[in-house]
Amino acid sequence: MTAPRSHRLIPLHDQRTLARASAMALPLAEALPLARPLQDRLARPLRDLRISVTDRCNFRCSYCMPKEVFDKDYLYLPQSALLSFEEIERVARQFVGLGVEKIRLTGGEPLLRKNIERLIAQLAQLRTPDGRALDLTLTTNGSLLRKKAQALREAGLQRITVSLDGLDDQVFKRMNDVDFPVADVLDGIEAAKAAGLGPIKVNMVVQRGVNDHEIIPMARHFRGSGVVLRFIEYMDVGATNGWRMDQVLPSAQVIERLQSVFALAPLQAFAPGETAQRWTYLDAAGRPDPAAGEIGVISSVTQAFCADCNRARLSTEGQLYLCLFASQGHDLRSLVRSGADDAALAGAIASIWAQRDDRYSMLRAAMGPDTASSGARRVEMSYIGG
Repeated sequence: MTAPRSHRLIPLHDQRTLARASAMALPLAEALPLARPLQDRLARPLRDLRISVTDRCNFRCSYCMPKEVFDKDYLYLPQSALLSFEEIERVARQFVGLGVEKIRLTGGEPLLRKNIERLIAQLAQLRTPDGRALDLTLTTNGSLLRKKAQALREAGLQRITVSLDGLDDQVFKRMNDVDFPVADVLDGIEAAKAAGLGPIKVNMVVQRGVNDHEIIPMARHFRGSGVVLRFIEYMDVGATNGWRMDQVLPSAQVIERLQSVFALAPLQAFAPGETAQRWTYLDAAGRPDPAAGEIGVISSVTQAFCADCNRARLSTEGQLYLCLFASQGHDLRSLVRSGADDAALAGAIASIWAQRDDRYSMLRAAMGPDTASSGARRVEMSYIGG
């Protein structure tokens, strides 16, 4: 008899059960009165909601859903456990009333959720208390973008972010681990451009010794294309990706490599809570070159941005997470399905946010990444999105 594989000791569905059992959503009787503006314990407002619409993905990237864990026997959530589009819209409406201005749809791979365009159309109708439309966007691996781009735009999606970890086909296929060709992702990006989704962003997760040699080719390819390229430090999200600090290429070194080829200058952040440090290309006279565009780096390991973090995350089964590195969630689905009215739902969300003091990356920086990563099991990125 063959011994069970070691990864089965920490399957993701056990983590979901743990999260539900330890969910800390307050009883309705303890819901705090709504404050304007709503802030957490570190005086951070609630501005950004990321909604995972599926826990499934058609890629098996080693840093997110490694094949040895997410194999053919892996137990995904049943359809009945997922929030319906109507439930997602209702929860999102409460978040918007509490200050959320931006909603990003994530997964897994969100374009695998059947009729995702219908959800986008519902969310596109939401308005902030002062009547403004939301910044509505979506992150995708690009595999279905050629097929879906026009319908997404017609439904009301404004812009899109594509995950792409290299241009070399062999490197890309090795990273997605399902033999998917890079040409099809690039074709999807062109389809998104043609459909009017923009600005388009491309995110590259950089792993030292794996795809870091693709930094300059990626920059050359997207420079002047109208696409904003961002390099993301390989993060210690979840418990299944085998993260090691020696595979992290600090963003400062990414910029050094880029500056060995391109003239760059830093740009100011658009708004508080922005995760990317932005850089503009310079022309031969040393002036910003709008035609060349910009790039960015997201330094979630080496330069914590917890102090301005204004993001909440809603899992596909209605667990509210207050940090990408959280180990437990707050059960909103039970509240929604119990018959609670909108005021009670909004009050519970406000109570949860008001008690938030999450700052994992800052603590990791103080303790050292190896020490910080050895604590409680954290929720997987594929479950709550990036």
